[in-house]
Amino acid sequence: MPHNNLAYKRPSLWRRFRMRRRRQRLLWRAYLARKDLRLVQDNTAHARPGSVLAFVVLRNEETRLPHFLRHYRAMGVGHFFVVDNASDDGSRALLEGQSDVSIWETNGSYRSSRFGVDWVNRLLATYGHDRWCLTVDADELLVLPSRFKGDISVLVRALEAAKHIGMGALMLDMIPKEELGSKPYHPEDNPIETLGYFDSGPYRSERQAPLNNLWTQGGIRERKFFADRPRRSPTLNKIPLMKWNRRWAYVISTHSILPHKLNLIYDGPQGETPSGVLLHTKFLPEIVSKSEIERQRREHFTRPELFEDYYAQIQKQPLLWDAHCLSYEGPEQLEALGLMGLGKGAKALGDAGEAG
Repeated sequence: MPHNNLAYKRPSLWRRFRMRRRRQRLLWRAYLARKDLRLVQDNTAHARPGSVLAFVVLRNEETRLPHFLRHYRAMGVGHFFVVDNASDDGSRALLEGQSDVSIWETNGSYRSSRFGVDWVNRLLATYGHDRWCLTVDADELLVLPSRFKGDISVLVRALEAAKHIGMGALMLDMIPKEELGSKPYHPEDNPIETLGYFDSGPYRSERQAPLNNLWTQGGIRERKFFADRPRRSPTLNKIPLMKWNRRWAYVISTHSILPHKLNLIYDGPQGETPSGVLLHTKFLPEIVSKSEIERQRREHFTRPELFEDYYAQIQKQPLLWDAHCLSYEGPEQLEALGLMGLGKGAKALGDAGEAG
C-alpha cells in the first residue's frame, strides 16, 4: 500500500494564525446554523452518561435506518442525534417514538450548510463536549478491530488508556455481485448481505497542506468511474470517532478537522495509528433512482457539473464486481489485508482493550 508524503509539515506562524481564524469562522457558522434546526423530538436527557453518542445528517434513508440503528445499538452507541434534511419518505416516522433518538428537522440547503457539516458542528458543540462522539452518514457502518469484539465502549476505554483522543477509518465501498439495482433489498435486511464484495486496493494516501489532513483514494469507484481522472475520485479517509471538544470543528465532512494536528489521528491503510473501517452501503438497489434525483438537486458536490457523467454511468446499472473484488468475511479479514488495525503501540492498545 503506497504511502506518499505522509510526514507532518509544521505550518508557518502565518498559516497557523490563518487556520485559527478559519476554525473561528467555522464555529461561528455552526452557531448561526441553529437557526436552520428545529428540535422535533428531544430525548437528549436519556443519553446515558459515559456512552458514545452518534451524530448523523440524513435525507430519505428509510431503507437503511432499521439496520443502521440495530448495528450501532449492538455496538453500544447510547444516543442518536439526527438531523433530518427534509425527508419525504418514511424516515421521520421510523425515528419518531424511539427513546434513544433525538431529531432536528431542517429545510435548509445541504450544500449551503457545507454538506451538513455546519449542522453537525452545532450539535457536537452543544451536546458532545467532553464525550466520545461518532459522526457518520446513514450509509456507513463502522467496523472495529477484532480485539474489541464490536463493542465501541471497550474501544474508547482502550483509546483513552493509550492516550488517544480519536480514531480514523477507511471508507470501504461495498458492492453487489450483480448489476446495480438488480438484486432485491428489504429495509429489514442487513445491507452487507446484499453488498457482499469490496476492493482491497491498493489505496494511496498523502497529506495536504496546510491542514495536514490525509487524502486517501483508490478502490472500486476510482477504477470503474474515475479511471481517466483519478484525482477526482472519492476521498476515502475519515475521522469519525473523537472525544469531542466544543472548540473543534470538522472542515469537510469528517475528512478533515481543526485544529490541524488532530488530522494526524489517522494515517491511512497499513498506517501506524489505530483505525477502523466504515463499510459504505451506497450501492444498494435504490442508488439507480436516487442518482437521478441527486443529479437534479445538485446538492452533493461543490461543482456538480463535473459529476454528470458519474451519475449517468450509475443510471445505466453497471456491473461493478470483477475478479479483483473480495467477498467480505469480517473484521479479521480487513485486519489481515491491512485496511484497519491497532497500529503502532498495538500491544498497549490491545491490552487496554482486554482489560476493558
